[in-house]
Amino acid sequence: MANRPLSPHLQIWRWGPAMLVSILHRVTGNGLALVGLFVMLWFLGALAAGPAYYEVFSSLMTSPLGYVVMIGLTWALFTHLMSGLRHFVLDIGAGFELQTNNLWSILSPIIAIILTVAFWAVVFMR
Repeated sequence: MANRPLSPHLQIWRWGPAMLVSILHRVTGNGLALVGLFVMLWFLGALAAGPAYYEVFSSLMTSPLGYVVMIGLTWALFTHLMSGLRHFVLDIGAGFELQTNNLWSILSPIIAIILTVAFWAVVFMR
């Protein structure tokens, strides 16, 4: 018996945009579930605990590290949303042509970045 992988492995598959978007979809979903849940529970706990605890939460989330976390969560949300919309279109049976699939695989993260920048531009302009 030959000592080789039984199924195609990383040496055989070439990376494509659809593979990257699929992995990003899973990573952003897990990130939103873990980090987003932690931030939301911390926010609700600080809100319930009183003004002093909420002030600690507010000061940490408006620090540079807090902004990195919040901008990262926003990017993850929009990336997951755009990838989810792409998967929805694929689920209804459209967009399976190679050029169309690659185009939307490339556009999904780009649109997510544009939406993230636009969202935070609105937040910082207020």
